[in-house]
Amino acid sequence: MERRSRRPQLLWLLLLCGTCARVCGCNETRMLERLPRCGKTFAERMRDVAVWKWCDLSQFIVFYESFTNCTEEETIVVGCYWPNPLAQGFITGVHRQFFSNCTVDRAHWEDPPDEVLIPLIAVPVLLTVAMAGLVVWRSKRTDRLP
Repeated sequence: MERRSRRPQLLWLLLLCGTCARVCGCNETRMLERLPRCGKTFAERMRDVAVWKWCDLSQFIVFYESFTNCTEEETIVVGCYWPNPLAQGFITGVHRQFFSNCTVDRAHWEDPPDEVLIPLIAVPVLLTVAMAGLVVWRSKRTDRLP
């Protein structure tokens, strides 16, 4: 019976704690104290990945997802929304630490040699003209048939 009488109290406590973060606002100081825990855990997990594989997302996607979820949880716990500029700044710092050498090399596109390019242009043009001529010629022939 005592358990049932405590349920409304626990419900009120849960409601108060759930809205406290919204009423009290964002505690940015606590958030900045808590976020490094996520970064530390991510750094420890990234030690298991060879440095030359840090640019291959498939090698650490699970660790990165945990890191992202951790930053979101820690941010929400202190009453802040996620993402926010401070959390983004922290995440950007982690990116700089681990992924600064992961630049995307742009492909340098070149035209194919003329021996290849001219037939690639000429064949579709000639086929289009030939098909249009065939359609016109065929439509004139059907007019003559009884």
